[in-house]
Amino acid sequence: MSGRFERRLADRGAAERELRTLRDLLRYAVSRFESAGLAYGHGTDNAWDEAVALLLWALHLPPESLEPWLDARLARSERRAAIELVELRIASRAPAAYLTGVAWLRGLSFACDERALVPRSPIAEAIDEALPQWLELHPRAPSWPDSILDLCTGGGSLAIVAADRFAHARVVASDLSADALALAAENRARHGLEARVELVQGDLFAPLRGRRFDLVLCNPPYVNEASMQALPAEFRAEPQAALAGGADGMDLVRRLLAQAPAHLNRHGVLLLEIGHEAPHFEAAFPGLEFHYLPVAAGERMLVLIEAAQLAAARKRARRA
Repeated sequence: MSGRFERRLADRGAAERELRTLRDLLRYAVSRFESAGLAYGHGTDNAWDEAVALLLWALHLPPESLEPWLDARLARSERRAAIELVELRIASRAPAAYLTGVAWLRGLSFACDERALVPRSPIAEAIDEALPQWLELHPRAPSWPDSILDLCTGGGSLAIVAADRFAHARVVASDLSADALALAAENRARHGLEARVELVQGDLFAPLRGRRFDLVLCNPPYVNEASMQALPAEFRAEPQAALAGGADGMDLVRRLLAQAPAHLNRHGVLLLEIGHEAPHFEAAFPGLEFHYLPVAAGERMLVLIEAAQLAAARKRARRA
């Protein structure tokens, strides 16, 4: 056993003995995370929030409740379990949600593992905030949307958020990956939505021939090749096929926009996540009219495209 590993064990033992409260453990975790240079972005964006999420889970405490427990004295077994989880986060460089098996998005919990991306899409925020604001300026029928499609659904989080928010709508969730759809099925059952959320497997719209929708959601692989090469380990732990979008990030998006007009109702809209790829999106589709929907993470991370705008772009492309 190396001297370095012996010292690490001794330090962990000292932490178990001397750190008595949740407040103590949080300070320890933040210090360890900052020293290790972890990367965030899977539900948290800083060491403090990451430590809070992990420690509350380790101690079986409610995820939204911190203050009442900060100065509670912890049993040594609790301290040991919490410290082991902190050290595992550092050693594995895996997203915290993969270690706990659960992720939260807009107040809903989801089973989470390496079969799909960690739920975090700002589309969920837009469903609650930016989309209703857009609809005030571009009104639809009171029943809109009657039908919703979540393409590239992964573990099904966006489909489930949409089903929760639009209680009258029928929802279809589609993905190419059978493993991701198996996780989506677990999450569908977790929320009791087996009768309302349909799962289908296939490449984009291939399993949906002849079907049209009022609202299509899509968080596609859109990370450009250069950015893929620079991803931190936490992001490389996720399914790379769900992230990599080719040289400019737009490989799948090009196919999506070409096929979407045949699957949108007359007043349908496509709500598409493009992350930090706005310059590449605009360069790839210079003649396309669309709307950016702002979210807390940025002003140009989500694109909303109306069915008429997609149809007009396709006509121009045919004439060119």
